[in-house]
Amino acid sequence: MKKDIEEPGVKPIEPEVRMLAAMAYGEASTQNDADEIYALASVLKRQRDARGYSSMKAFVRGESSFSFVVSDGNKRYQHFQHSTDTQILADSAMKAAIDAAENALADGPDRSNGAWFWDGADIRKNYLKHPKVKNGIRFAHPSHNIYSIKESSKLVIKHKTTKKKINGEVKLQKEEVYRYDHIFVSTAAYGGTIFWKQDATYLKHTKAKEYK
Repeated sequence: MKKDIEEPGVKPIEPEVRMLAAMAYGEASTQNDADEIYALASVLKRQRDARGYSSMKAFVRGESSFSFVVSDGNKRYQHFQHSTDTQILADSAMKAAIDAAENALADGPDRSNGAWFWDGADIRKNYLKHPKVKNGIRFAHPSHNIYSIKESSKLVIKHKTTKKKINGEVKLQKEEVYRYDHIFVSTAAYGGTIFWKQDATYLKHTKAKEYK
């Protein structure tokens, strides 16, 4: 990572801001949509907090599988991290990433609308094998379906077996406890990214953690 030596008067970008901004910029599409970058920064920061990390660096070290841009050679992430502060602030998209990171770290307006996850073009390319598709997806609004993919379902029904005395005879009865047919619901879509949260019914009945 280069140090900004071109303009000593420029206020240095704080490491936490730079890291979060670089990740959001790296995860975003090449459309450089500011809403997309802002939303990604908010999701990343929310995940960091929910998983109990005090910094993005610790989050990446402890949850390397959540966002691969730091370790997989992502060109946008690498470009951001190898740019000087002056270069970052002079580029509209990278500057937007800095603003997005500062907004997320300050718990500012969340353009992801409460999302915990996101997907890019891979959800269309690998539709049939995509984990979210296999578990069921719903679009809260048609505008979120930026890749024109079909909603999917996976019906899960939970039963319980109880003993009941009927006409003096004890019999086993199978009763439905709950059911759901999808897990993921879209919350927003910008640029090349769809944002998701887990369905309220699924969370209520399964007691699953919303950030996992």
